[in-house]
Amino acid sequence: MRRQFGALAGRASALALIVALGVAGPQPGRAQDQTATDTAPTTQGAAIPASDELATLLADRVAIRNQNELVAEGNVEVFYKSNRLSAKRVVYDQKADKLYLEGPIRLVQPGQSQAVILASQAELSSDLQNGILLSARMVMARELQLAAARIERREGAITVMDKVVASSCEVCRTNPTPLWEIRASRVVHNATTRQIVFEDAQFRAAGVPIAYLPRLRLPAPGVKRMTGFLAPRFRTTSGLGPGLLVPYFIALGPSRDLTVTPYFATSRTETLNLRYRQAFNWGKMEWSGALSKDDIRSGTRGYLFGDLEAQLPREFRLTAQLRLVSDDSYLLNYGLSDDDRLWSGVTLERVRSDELIWARVGNVHSLRAGESNATEPMLSGTGEWLRTFRPAGIGGQASVRFSTLATRRASNATVDLNGDGRPDGRDMVRGSLTADWRRNWLFGPGMLGSIETQFAGDIIETNQDPAFSETILRGQPTVAAEIRWPWVKTSGRAAYVIEPVAQVVWAPDHLKDAPNEDSQLPEFDGGNLFSLTRFPGEDARETGLRANVGLGWTRYDSSGWSLGVAAGRVFRQRDLNQFSQGTGLSGTKSDWLLATHLTTANGLTLSNRALFDDNFSVSRDEVRLSRVGTDFDISAGYLWLEKNPAEGRDDNMSELMLDTAWRWGAGWSGTMSTRYDFTAERAARAKLGLRYQTECIAVDLSLSRRFTSSTSVAPETDFGLSVQLVGFGASDGAPARRMCGS
Repeated sequence: MRRQFGALAGRASALALIVALGVAGPQPGRAQDQTATDTAPTTQGAAIPASDELATLLADRVAIRNQNELVAEGNVEVFYKSNRLSAKRVVYDQKADKLYLEGPIRLVQPGQSQAVILASQAELSSDLQNGILLSARMVMARELQLAAARIERREGAITVMDKVVASSCEVCRTNPTPLWEIRASRVVHNATTRQIVFEDAQFRAAGVPIAYLPRLRLPAPGVKRMTGFLAPRFRTTSGLGPGLLVPYFIALGPSRDLTVTPYFATSRTETLNLRYRQAFNWGKMEWSGALSKDDIRSGTRGYLFGDLEAQLPREFRLTAQLRLVSDDSYLLNYGLSDDDRLWSGVTLERVRSDELIWARVGNVHSLRAGESNATEPMLSGTGEWLRTFRPAGIGGQASVRFSTLATRRASNATVDLNGDGRPDGRDMVRGSLTADWRRNWLFGPGMLGSIETQFAGDIIETNQDPAFSETILRGQPTVAAEIRWPWVKTSGRAAYVIEPVAQVVWAPDHLKDAPNEDSQLPEFDGGNLFSLTRFPGEDARETGLRANVGLGWTRYDSSGWSLGVAAGRVFRQRDLNQFSQGTGLSGTKSDWLLATHLTTANGLTLSNRALFDDNFSVSRDEVRLSRVGTDFDISAGYLWLEKNPAEGRDDNMSELMLDTAWRWGAGWSGTMSTRYDFTAERAARAKLGLRYQTECIAVDLSLSRRFTSSTSVAPETDFGLSVQLVGFGASDGAPARRMCGS
C-alpha cells in the first residue's frame, strides 16, 4: 500500500518528512512564538512551516533509520513548490540536510523553461535547489535535449553541465546520429536570464564536425526577444553576386528593438540594413532602411520606409507611411519590394454600423519607366463621410454622403506636352454631396420590387486647364425601379434557383463636363450590372435612360457542389459616348456579360467572367481557379483584355498568373508562382521555393527570375538559402516530427 504524508500528519516519520522537504527552523523575520494557525508541532526544535512551504511524498515504503534518516522506496514521488521529483529510492539525511536519490530519477522544474531533468543518481539539497546529478539528461520545453555526464544545480536558477551533447532532433535506435548536434565541454543554463552558454563547442551535421566555437550563447526554448544574432541568409543575384545577410537583433526593452543587418556580397556591394520597431499602448511604429555602395550605380544608394498605426479617441484609427528610395531600381536590385509606385501619406478612418469617416492625404512617387512624377497628379487628398438612416414615414433606407478630392501636379504647364489628353500642370479640387433613398416591396407570387432615388451635386475648382472654367457647379438626379422574381425548385438531390432581374434607370442626358481624375478606368462586371453608375469615382457619372437586365441560374447539389451561370446586358435609349471601345459599355447596347462559377465539396472553385458582343467577339475574359486543401493549394488566373488606348493599353493583353503550394509530408513543402505574358511571349516573373522543416531544423531555398527590363532595371536572377536550428528561442509554427522506423 502506498503511503501519503501531508501537512497535518502527527507521527514522527511524517514530521521528519515535513521538516526534511520543507524549510527547517523558523522563517526569517517571523516571531518564534507563532500561533497554531501558522505552524504545526515541532520536532527536534524545528518549526513546521505553513502549508505553502510543505512537501508531499508518495512511496510504496517509508522508514526511519538511525533516528535522523528517512528512507522512501518504491515509486517515490515528491511534490514541493511546483517541483515534481520521482525516483526509485530517496534517503533524507537530517544532519546533512540532503537528499540522496537512486534512479531512474525525474525532476520537473517550474518556470518558463519547463525543464525536465533525468538522471541515474543524484545528491540534492532538501529544497531541491542545489545538488549534483550523474549520467543526466535535460529536456527543455519538449524541444531541446542536453545529455551530460554530470549536472550541477545552483540556487535553483543555474544549471551547469559537463561533457554535453545537445540537439533537438529525434534520435532513433536504428540511426542514433541526429541531423545536427552541439558537443561542448561545459554548458551553463541560467533560468533567470533564459540563456544557454556553450564552452568549447563543436557543431556537427549528420555526425560530421563542421565548425568550432570557443563560446556560443543561445536563447533557451520559448524565448521570443533576446539580443543576439538571428539566422543568416545566403543570397546570390546576377546583379550583385553571392552574398550573406547576417541580422543582429538588439532588444532595447519589452516594447522596442533594433535589427542591424550587414549585407556582404563579395566585393560588389557594401550594405547596412536597419530596422527599428516600437509598440505603444495606443499603437505601433516601424522604421526600416539601408545604405549601399555597389557597382550597379555610382554613389550612395538606399531607401527609407516608415509605418505608424495609432488608435485615437472616439474610435478613430490613424495610419501613416513614408516611402523614400534613392533610385528607380534599388528596391528590385536588393529584393526588397516589387512596388513601382510608392505612396507616402496619412489615413484617418472611423467605421461604425451607420457611419463611415475616411480621409487620406499623400504623395505618389512613380518608379515606372515613361511615367513622369511632374505631369501626373501625384499629390492628392481624398475624404468621405457617409451616414445611413431609416427615415420615418416613408420607410426604406436613406444615406447622405459627402466626399472630396484634390489633386496637384508639380508641373505648371497649361498645355499637353506628353500626349495624354490632359494639360501637364492641371490641378483641381472637388466637393460632392450625394443623397440616396431606396425602399423594397414584396408583392405577388414572391416578387421583390424596389425604387431608388439619388441626387448628386458637385463643386469643382480647376487651375491651369484652359478647357474648363475655374469654378464648376453641377447636379444630377437619378431614379431607378427594379424588380426581381426568384424561382426555387427542389428535385431529388438538388435544389435549383432561377432569378430574372430587370432595372430601369433614368438620369438627364447631359452632365456638365469637368476634369476627370478618379474615373479613368470604368469596368463592367456582375458587381455593378445593377448599379446607378459604373464609373469608379465621382468625377464622371452615368447619364441617360437605360435598362439593365439579367438572369441567374444556380444548382445546389446535396453532395456539396454547386454550379451557377449569370448573364446580363445594358440597353440604352441613346449612345451618349460616355464609354470608350474596349470597356464593353459603349454604344446603345453593351456587350453581353456572362459569369459562371463551379464550387466543389473539396474546396475547388472555378469561375469565369467574359464580355462579348453579338458576333461573339470577346473583349474581356477572366478565368480563375483556386483550391485550398491539406496537401495542395492553387490559385491560377488567365486574363484577356482587348486593346484600348483610352486606358493606356495599345496592344491586346493576354496573361497567365499561377501560385501553387504543396505539402508532401515528412516536413517537405514547396511553392511556385509565375506570371506569363502571351503577347510578349515571355514570363514577367517566376518564383520557386522549397522548404524542409522538422522538429530540429528548418531549411528554406528560393529561386526567382525577373524577365522584364526597362531603362532602369535589367533582368535578374535571385537565389536564396536560409538554415535555422529549431529548438532555440521561439518556435515557428508546429513543425513535423520525424518518426522512427521499427
